[in-house]
Amino acid sequence: MKFIKAFILGSFFIASILVKAQETLPIYSDYLSDNVYLVHPSAAGIGNCGKIRFTARTQWSGMEDAPALQTLSIHKRIGENMGAGFILFNDKNGYHSQQGIQGTYAYHINLTRPDEVNQLSFALSLMAVNNSVDESQFTLPDPVISQIVQSESYFNADFSMAYHNKGFFSYFTAKNIMLSARTLYSNEFESLNLRRYLVTLGYYFGKGKSLQFEPSIMMQSIERTGEKFADFNIKVYKDVADAQLWAAFSYRKGFDNATTEELNYLTPIVGVNYQKFMVSYTYTKQSGDILFDDAGYHQISLGFNFGCRAPRRSGCPNINGSF
Repeated sequence: MKFIKAFILGSFFIASILVKAQETLPIYSDYLSDNVYLVHPSAAGIGNCGKIRFTARTQWSGMEDAPALQTLSIHKRIGENMGAGFILFNDKNGYHSQQGIQGTYAYHINLTRPDEVNQLSFALSLMAVNNSVDESQFTLPDPVISQIVQSESYFNADFSMAYHNKGFFSYFTAKNIMLSARTLYSNEFESLNLRRYLVTLGYYFGKGKSLQFEPSIMMQSIERTGEKFADFNIKVYKDVADAQLWAAFSYRKGFDNATTEELNYLTPIVGVNYQKFMVSYTYTKQSGDILFDDAGYHQISLGFNFGCRAPRRSGCPNINGSF
C-alpha cells in the first residue's frame, strides 16, 4: 500500500514538472476572494485599505500527504503614491515542498482628481524560495531512490502593471522573469524558463444599487510549453444590513494544447464582508475527458482590512475595499 501511495504521488509530481514546469506560487482562483495581490503585484496598496489575507487550500481531501497550500499576504498604501506588501507561502505536494517569501514595491500614479479613480500602477516583486524533496519514506526496491533528501534555495522576480478607471480594471503581470539556478533535480527536468504572462480585464457595474455585478476574464500563457488558459468569471455583490454578501463563479479553460484543452475547472465561491472582516469558501471541480483525480479542491480565505482611508467616488471593490 505504501508503495502504491508513493508511486502515485511521485508520478503526479514528476508529471507536473514535465508538463507544466513547477510554479513558484501556484495560480488558482484566490484573486476572486478580494486577494488580487496574490496574482498581480501591482495590486499592492492599490485601494483605500491595507489588507491582510490568509488562505488554506487542500486537494484530494482525506488522503495523507495530499497537495496543500497556505498563503499569508499583507499590503498597504504608503504615503500618497507608494505601496508595499509581502507574501509568505507553504506549498506541499506529496514528498516535495516549497516555502517562500515575496516582497513587493509598487508605485501608483493618479491621473485625475484624488477623489476619483483614474490610476496607473507599476510594481516589482522579489522572491526567495526554499525547494525540498524528502523521499526517505519511499518503500521502493532501489535503496538509493528511497533515501533522497535534498533542499535548495533560489530567487525569482515578477513585474506587474495595472490601470483603473472608474469601474474598469486591468492588470498585466510577467511572472518568474529572473529565476536563479535550481539544482534540486537534474537540468534534464528543471528548466530555468518558468516565465508566465497574465492579463486581467474586468468591469464593476451597479455601484449604489441593491445588486452589483463584476464580470472579468484572466488570461495566462506559459512561455516554455506554449500552454494558454483563460478564466471566465462573474461576481455578484448584495448589501444586507451592515454586511455585504457576494458570490462568484469561475470557469478555467485551456487552449492551443492537446492536454490543456481537456483540463477545465469549475470554481464556485461564496463569501461575506462584515465591517473590516472577510471570509470566503472556494470549491474547485475538474471537468473534461482527462482527469488527474475525481475529487474537489477546498479553500478557506480569511481577511482583515486596516488603515482605511475615505473611499473614492468610483471604482471597483478592489479600489474601495472597506465595506
